[in-house]
Amino acid sequence: METLKSAVPDALKQEISNSTPSQLPSTCSSLLDYFHNLPQFHQMIKDLTDPSVALCCKDRNAALETKLKGNECFSKGEYSNALLFYSKALRLAPVDMDDMEINLVALLYVNRASTLQKMGLLLECLRDCSRALRVSPRYAKAWFRRGKANISLGKFEDAIRDLNISLMLEISSSGKRQIEAELKIALDKFKRIGIPRKKTNQNQSEVPDEPDQVKLQCLLTTTKGRGMFCVDDVSEASLVHKEDPYAAVILKKCRETHCHFCFNELPADAISCASCSIPLYCSDWCQIQAGAPKFDKSSNSFSGLEGLADDLKNYMSDVVLAGASTLDTGHIAEHRHECHGFHWPLILPSEVVLAGRILVKIIEQNRRASADSNLVGFLDLSHNYLQLPPESKLEMHIYSIILLHCLQHFYRTELPISGIMVSKPVILLSQIQVNSMAIVRMQAPEVKGPIYEPGNALTSNLEQVKVGQAVYVAGSFFNHSCQPNIHTYFLSRTLHVQATEYVLAGSELELSYGPQVGQWDCKDRQRLLEDRYSFTCQCTGCSELNVSDLVINAYRCTKLNCLGVILDRTVTTCEKQKLKLLIDAPTVYSKQVEKLKDANIAEVACHVFESDYKLEPQHCLVCDSYRDLEASCAAISQTESCCERLQDAIASNEVPTNILLDAVKCTDLLRTIFHPYNKRIAEVEDNLAQAFCLVGELQAAIDHCKTSIQILEKLYGANHIAIGNELIKLASLQLLVGDSAASGSISRITAILSRYYGSHADEIYPYLRHLKGRQDAD
Repeated sequence: METLKSAVPDALKQEISNSTPSQLPSTCSSLLDYFHNLPQFHQMIKDLTDPSVALCCKDRNAALETKLKGNECFSKGEYSNALLFYSKALRLAPVDMDDMEINLVALLYVNRASTLQKMGLLLECLRDCSRALRVSPRYAKAWFRRGKANISLGKFEDAIRDLNISLMLEISSSGKRQIEAELKIALDKFKRIGIPRKKTNQNQSEVPDEPDQVKLQCLLTTTKGRGMFCVDDVSEASLVHKEDPYAAVILKKCRETHCHFCFNELPADAISCASCSIPLYCSDWCQIQAGAPKFDKSSNSFSGLEGLADDLKNYMSDVVLAGASTLDTGHIAEHRHECHGFHWPLILPSEVVLAGRILVKIIEQNRRASADSNLVGFLDLSHNYLQLPPESKLEMHIYSIILLHCLQHFYRTELPISGIMVSKPVILLSQIQVNSMAIVRMQAPEVKGPIYEPGNALTSNLEQVKVGQAVYVAGSFFNHSCQPNIHTYFLSRTLHVQATEYVLAGSELELSYGPQVGQWDCKDRQRLLEDRYSFTCQCTGCSELNVSDLVINAYRCTKLNCLGVILDRTVTTCEKQKLKLLIDAPTVYSKQVEKLKDANIAEVACHVFESDYKLEPQHCLVCDSYRDLEASCAAISQTESCCERLQDAIASNEVPTNILLDAVKCTDLLRTIFHPYNKRIAEVEDNLAQAFCLVGELQAAIDHCKTSIQILEKLYGANHIAIGNELIKLASLQLLVGDSAASGSISRITAILSRYYGSHADEIYPYLRHLKGRQDAD
């Protein structure tokens, strides 16, 4: 990229930096003509699309070498390492290669199945055996291994069938004796236990997994463009909207840990694409839906099996064809165009790969509609091209040209490249920048060992980890608010939107694009939204006074018993702007004053109710006392190194006594400078809770955790999801010391998470299940 950017003439760079959307066909055409005469450009396209130099092609020799390493680890009992080598070999192995007259992929699946069985992962073992049989239906060892797995799972009837088929296919005498011995075990256990009865419930009725979604309208607003409004009243915790992505892509950092289709964590028996080594999938279904080529050889499964009973033939057919599902009707495979020895999907940025998937979907939809492949039917989404800096405009031009040339190696003459065609992905990239959503997963520490060990207390922050990026067409019409009334979450790749409060009919439904009241102050939220999404936020949180924005970065009054806030100059300027907007609208101002009084804002800033809205930096907004903020900031800077040493000690899981005592002293000093509701105090209290937990002083950890939560409740409100996350930490500690208050904390966590996730809270928060398990154990 840097080579191409530096090669563009300055005059053309200037033309691109000044371009508007209507001028894009011209600027794209000029850059396209220039690149077509540039050897470096043609070399780059060759490097990205030539299968002979691709990094992602199958490699038989590398697969065999890796398999041998797996065999060596297996023989030493190093099963975790063996699993890694067999999985890597499966990713590299061509599906049409044999090893000692056995299909290499089938052999590797059986080897990995043996490893999984040794590790106690029986269902994963069973799935790998079935995959081996899909590739090589007459592979006796795969049927044998499957039979052993079914015995361990207590599925004796299936085990007997598996072993009988294996016995029929096995040609060696020693192999037959081994199968017969295992078959005898299965028959004996089956005779003792019999066929397990299926439990039935006569009174059970089918209940839908989720309530019906509410009726929505997409309307044009005066200040924010289109937005989503509810037609009827919406109850708290109602499912507002559910949608699958128009297109989605996994982020580079998660390629080895999460499924490339559903974005869930990969299991031990993850599978790869049959034609390339780029994607990994958690299941056969995800592999197929992504468009990976099929590699089963089930069509000639039953030739030469005349001696096999009909019921075993039917069973064999069921097992071998179980994974031979097809794409959903109307579904357009998202990986197929990337799977021909090209490695550009591995190299180009995720948002460019996502743009490629959107373009392919549009092309394929046009194909089905017998329309021209000129990218008609482009997504009707907003973009920020005009607001982009010159560097971004140039990069989007270059990436669009590269992307179309990469796609052309798949579509050939069906995708002609011109200035007009290049302009489409330029706009698309700017649409992705402001409309795409990050698909996230909740990350919590892994729980190991007995549940009562202090190390299993969750004191670190629960984090939402970005694993994918997607475009949801209807979902992109929901506007932002720093005080949202809806919340988004993801099950697999499906977007769910849920109301977090009661919403009156005709009201706009607004979600957070990231920053929220309580998380940052107004100026920082607006700066982030301007930089990332190119708009100035005018939501209620940014246009109306609220307690959180006043206290989040405030200093305390110099009078001991005064709770008034003292603001610095930048915060004062931002809050004055809010007041000015209200003063200019007297009716709104009077209503806002009543609302603020109900919010108990007077205890921290009663001056805002005065007619001259006296709001001066460095002066208390209750008693007008003065604080020298320059001196205060100098005192604060002296505590920073102490706080950093504590954080480093926590990260290393070893907190020396001297560092902890110094941190306590620094916290006491900060309390004399910062307002009691300042978020920095909450953060250092949280750090102290983690530190005291690590040194085994759990009651002190609980006390500091409670103090942190009390401050955060002032910033976010008592029922915000951030409070639920902090309460999980508190409940974890309370359970360890046998505090009966843990039950109340867990009940409150459940209530808060239900507002945001409905019945899916346990699924999204695995650690919550752990807490409930510990509570039940008590």
